[in-house]
Amino acid sequence: MIDTAALPVSTVKWEAAVRIIRSIYPPIDLFEDIADPADWPLLISAEQKTNPRLMENIGNLNLVPEKRRVGGKGSTYLMAPFCHVSPDRKSRFGDGSFGVLYAGNVFEVALLETIYHHQRFMARTREASGWTSQFREIILNIDARLHDLRQPDAGHFQALDPDSYAASQALAAQLRAAGSDGLVYPSARHKGGQCVGLFYPDLASDAVQGRHLDYHWNGTRVDLYRNPSSGQVFRIVPDPGV
Repeated sequence: MIDTAALPVSTVKWEAAVRIIRSIYPPIDLFEDIADPADWPLLISAEQKTNPRLMENIGNLNLVPEKRRVGGKGSTYLMAPFCHVSPDRKSRFGDGSFGVLYAGNVFEVALLETIYHHQRFMARTREASGWTSQFREIILNIDARLHDLRQPDAGHFQALDPDSYAASQALAAQLRAAGSDGLVYPSARHKGGQCVGLFYPDLASDAVQGRHLDYHWNGTRVDLYRNPSSGQVFRIVPDPGV
């Protein structure tokens, strides 16, 4: 058990932090077009009468406290991780019962973090080699007071295990229940990189779409990524520091 009272809390202000998501998820009109989240419940109630599939797109809005919802341009990228959750999609700090928004302090961190998870999926499902799923780069700003795991401390090293998320999920659930806004921690995939796991969407802002990206699976690992707009292809060199 980690002593949460001993964990420091730091102010994290990152401009142009990076998150990479699958391109199959389109912007959600409700979040993008209606800037005032206070209007959403009535609009949803009215729209559901003619569009029964609406909630499939929006997800479970009740998972986000009303005062912490955000709307307007780019808000899909901030709201969606908290409205679409499932026990089948667990993560380092999420057990599937609540959402977590992850971002890296620089592009390389987000790239290597997502590649790690993508290649695990490709290996597990025994996918054939080739260019695979498209992704999109989301650039956003972070401004939050977060529990800080960046300092070497044997008291929380289990929460940074690169392969097991049992301790980190337990820690996150404990912190969130106590009122935490999230965590900042060292990247497990890019030495020197930093990541945040945010518990609420209003801790980030100004989310805009950047590049589209393709990942190449060679049957063993993701060895290339491509910018389909420019046609440029880049080789992924494993980080020797992790």
